[in-house]
Amino acid sequence: MQAILAKYTASITELKKSPTQLLNQADNEVIAILNHNIPSAYLVPSKLYEKMMDIIDDYHLSLEVEKSLKDSDTPIKVNLDDL
Repeated sequence: MQAILAKYTASITELKKSPTQLLNQADNEVIAILNHNIPSAYLVPSKLYEKMMDIIDDYHLSLEVEKSLKDSDTPIKVNLDDL
């Protein structure tokens, strides 16, 4: 059985009727969209999606920083006020 990674669920038919109403009923939480009782998609409110994208961007940036630190000989300390 596939896990449902949301507190709220709705059918595709309910989604077609009114996605905005579903989000309001779920208090702007993630909604698992079910097709024959199996999650086929997730409806994510825009603010949460933007937050997720920020977290992913930060993660990728941290990987680049780690890579850069490993590649360079000696890190250089910089005061932000001097920039």
